[in-house]
Amino acid sequence: MVIQIVEDDRSLSEGISISLGDYADSFYKEYKIEDAKAGFDRYGDEISLIILDLNLPDGIGYDYLKYVRERSDVPVLILTANDLEMDEVTGLTMGADDFLTKPFSLAVLRARVQALVRRSRMSGNGVSSAGKDTSKLEKSGVYEIDDMIFDFEKLSFRKGEEELFLSVNEQKLLKIFLDNKGMLLTRDALIERLWGDSGEYVEENALSVTVNRLRSKIEGSGDVKHINTVYGQGYRFE
Repeated sequence: MVIQIVEDDRSLSEGISISLGDYADSFYKEYKIEDAKAGFDRYGDEISLIILDLNLPDGIGYDYLKYVRERSDVPVLILTANDLEMDEVTGLTMGADDFLTKPFSLAVLRARVQALVRRSRMSGNGVSSAGKDTSKLEKSGVYEIDDMIFDFEKLSFRKGEEELFLSVNEQKLLKIFLDNKGMLLTRDALIERLWGDSGEYVEENALSVTVNRLRSKIEGSGDVKHINTVYGQGYRFE
């Protein structure tokens, strides 16, 4: 396994590589977006995971995230010193797989990386199924299903002429479902993706409540159902 670390704080970059030494065979350490892009062009096929800082000397990490997502589904974990909900929403809607706010403990980082690696192996070649059968429209962050349009770039969600107002967790859950259409997603996998391994998940029925709220907004009273419950296991989006 190869991990690319894009972090301008060299001591933190070194600490991350030491902490994750038993997860990876090697690390590529980049300190600028320009270097990260050049490195990805050279050895991108080798990378199993990218750890990406948002605040870099030559720009914002979102620029590199967009560059990567146009070429690969490799899992990306974002690091940031900005504890802002909109930063997290932006990162996740642009294709990041997890989000960690500085300062963080290396134990939490290891847990997040372990979860990402596990999900990546379960899905075969990345957390997202994008890049296989998805259309160019979906790759741009826009999804069309029946009379619904979900635009994750503009954070605009519509059902016919009606605008849908989705909470942050509902947006995150919808994106996960859309990127894994037809796949069984276990409750444990969804809980990890929505709340992570940091102890924020408290309510036992939080996932069921979030699923039901999303279901009530995107589905009508007819026979067409997109979010299907697989009893005892999880959910499948059709």
